[in-house]
Amino acid sequence: MPENRSTPQWPDFFAQGATPSAIEPDTVSQIATQLSLNEPLAASLCQLYQPLAAHCAAEVCDRSDSAYLVGVNGAQGTGKSTAASILKRLLETGYGLKVCALSIDDLYLSRAERNRLAREVHPLLATRGVPGTHNLPLALDTFSQLNAATPGLKTAIPRFDKSQDDCVPEAQWDGISGRPDVIIFEGWCVGARAQRVSDLSVPVNSLEVNEDPDGHWRRYVNDALTDYQALFAQLDLLVMLKAPSFAQVLEWRQLQEQKLRDSLTPEQLKHSRVMSESDIERFIAHYERLTRWMLSEMPARADIVLALGADHQVAQIHCHINQP
Repeated sequence: MPENRSTPQWPDFFAQGATPSAIEPDTVSQIATQLSLNEPLAASLCQLYQPLAAHCAAEVCDRSDSAYLVGVNGAQGTGKSTAASILKRLLETGYGLKVCALSIDDLYLSRAERNRLAREVHPLLATRGVPGTHNLPLALDTFSQLNAATPGLKTAIPRFDKSQDDCVPEAQWDGISGRPDVIIFEGWCVGARAQRVSDLSVPVNSLEVNEDPDGHWRRYVNDALTDYQALFAQLDLLVMLKAPSFAQVLEWRQLQEQKLRDSLTPEQLKHSRVMSESDIERFIAHYERLTRWMLSEMPARADIVLALGADHQVAQIHCHINQP
């Protein structure tokens, strides 16, 4: 992600109700180290997300019965994981809040379970990512446990190892004690809505033409997404990192996989399931239909839209929150 040259303007009311906390140099250094960013870029991103942190902190003050749930939506490579990590650190260090960050990617079904779906429903379901390949009951149970947690009660947070394309053993999951003040839930299809059935008839790419000619896979995915609404309905705030186009998403996804490849030792890489460029092109085709749908319909209803340029910088900020 290139360094931001300027910070887009947030509406003034984002700083009302909570005094924007000063961003300490140590916070910037910690974020830079954690996310492998240079310090000027880390400082720029902290400045970008600080008004959002102040807004979330103010919202937390008005509730006592449940965590404030922030959804962060964005196609592959848009920087949603980075945004979630920075927002978490700003809320913790600047406002003293307890924050739990969870990715929808950590809720994938196991490779064995997806292979079962591939045999019994459709071969394309072996590939993780689309609705229907997540453990929805686990997601709902995790959020329920987090909101019901009493002080000292630990909630296990599921994790998924993309390099192995499989779930991390439960004994190795992270945990958080008590109820968090804020839950940050990020993922490529967080907040997505199902398409109309009539929209499913025309294939959007060669994958659908050649491997889903009768539309069975895309109907299954669309039906599964309807079930996800029980999870997405819990969001208090939906933030969208909007890519300029699907073609740009493919390029960014290739950069993302290269970053994963670079993070592994030669021995780890030899035994990993990290994808090649051709693998990525086929992989990203699984996401194309829903990504294009979200790019067209979500910006009008997301609470906050961070519109990205081709250079990966946030070019504009659009808000659909009623001003207090």
